[in-house]
Amino acid sequence: MRRPIVARSETKKRGKQKAPHAARPGGPQPGRAFRPRPKHAQPQTKPEPKARTPRSSREGVAPRSEAPVILESGPDRDYALLDSGDGLKLERYGPYRIVRPEAQAIWGKRLPAAEWENADAVFTGDTDEEGLGRWQFRSGEPVETWPMAFDGTAYFGRFTSFRHVGVFPEQAAHWRDMAARIAAAGRPLRVLNLFGYTGVASLVAARAGAHVTHVDASKKAITWARENQQLAELDDKPIRWICEDALKFVQREGRRGNSYDIILLDPPAYGRGPNGEVWQLFDNLPEMLDGCREILSNSPVMLTLTAYAIRASFYAMHEIMREVFTGYRVDGLIQSGELIIREEKSDRALSTSLYSRWIAGDRA
Repeated sequence: MRRPIVARSETKKRGKQKAPHAARPGGPQPGRAFRPRPKHAQPQTKPEPKARTPRSSREGVAPRSEAPVILESGPDRDYALLDSGDGLKLERYGPYRIVRPEAQAIWGKRLPAAEWENADAVFTGDTDEEGLGRWQFRSGEPVETWPMAFDGTAYFGRFTSFRHVGVFPEQAAHWRDMAARIAAAGRPLRVLNLFGYTGVASLVAARAGAHVTHVDASKKAITWARENQQLAELDDKPIRWICEDALKFVQREGRRGNSYDIILLDPPAYGRGPNGEVWQLFDNLPEMLDGCREILSNSPVMLTLTAYAIRASFYAMHEIMREVFTGYRVDGLIQSGELIIREEKSDRALSTSLYSRWIAGDRA
């Protein structure tokens, strides 16, 4: 069996960082927060699966591939996985220590019980990824909105009824890699962020020098993303915020002849567009990837796919990406594996999601 490759996303060493600004007048205030439906939250009633259209085989040479490649993220100033076990995880988001369900933490906890009992917020309710629940606050005074930052890019954290807080820290490995490629390109790259949620990836790309198009089906998520843009003081950066069904947007961009150098694709297992369009990952992902291939530019850089909360191996993502990029006009490499988070004071790691990415050129 091939030994997996582990790539670590290191927190940048830098001087004193500018602290995130407090909420501005008219913007979100602590304790005043809406609760947009997280992009990885699944509907309570799932639509019936439809018959899949048979796919035609592509002719040509399949891209080179590496799998599994494990991308690892560790603690930084505003996030750390402190401990995990017994179906739970203890994390630090900015000034808050929170406890959430984690089905994959089938091992035992390592920190003393007192560390867990001192958590500021505990999510209770359905333990499924799509399950509704509520937060219990140790102080009794819920503070639902607070500022944080990723490598200097500020954003708001929020406690939502679907356990999430507005950022997925395991994506740090992708974000840092993307930002480095944008900075090294020597030209302004066009980035398309599909299912962009609260916009942290879009802000990271814009801060690195890219022209960004951010697409999400939720108006509330777009509002949150724009608030993050204001907090990060990136109002002057070229970002288009578009509330639309992601698949329809990609297909229309293809008809218009528009193209992008980098495409980020972070879809939910299930979802609905603003006009009731139904998204089911296993049914719609192949068509979406076909469309994304067609709107990559003449000098493409990469396409990154991440999948959460699905009953599949990363090899499923790996094989569909290999098929989509078979016979492609630009040579490239398919890397696939898992995103993991290393505990702050332990060698133990927690797998959070699957990914597959196509990278142009001879090496990653």
